[in-house]
Amino acid sequence: MMVNWIQTNSIVLLTALTLSNLASGDDAVEKFDSDTDRVPLLTTVPDYPEVARRDRIQGEVQVCFNITRDGYPRRIAVRSSSNRLFEKPAMKAIRKSTWVRLDDDQAMSGIKACRTFRFSLVPVEKDEDQS
Repeated sequence: MMVNWIQTNSIVLLTALTLSNLASGDDAVEKFDSDTDRVPLLTTVPDYPEVARRDRIQGEVQVCFNITRDGYPRRIAVRSSSNRLFEKPAMKAIRKSTWVRLDDDQAMSGIKACRTFRFSLVPVEKDEDQS
């Protein structure tokens, strides 16, 4: 009886560890940008919240923000979210990201952009052109 209990729990633990490893890292979050003339210089991918991973929660967050002339995001706000667990990591990732600085002769400033992060427990294939 004890052997069956140990075998069953070992299988459950091994399955949980395998699923956790499959969905760990940056491969579990996919990003989509709105159309903008600004080119990302440094893109930070949000961390998948441990609570959401443990409870097998998936979702999507759209974050909108202004890009300054220097290429930094300002006035960051969540536009839509399927679960509040993903909002803080998404906003933190936007704060750490930067865009190409505009030349002085370009008059554009404060461009509005949106980025959607899809949090999925299935690993995502990375495109060559995603930055």
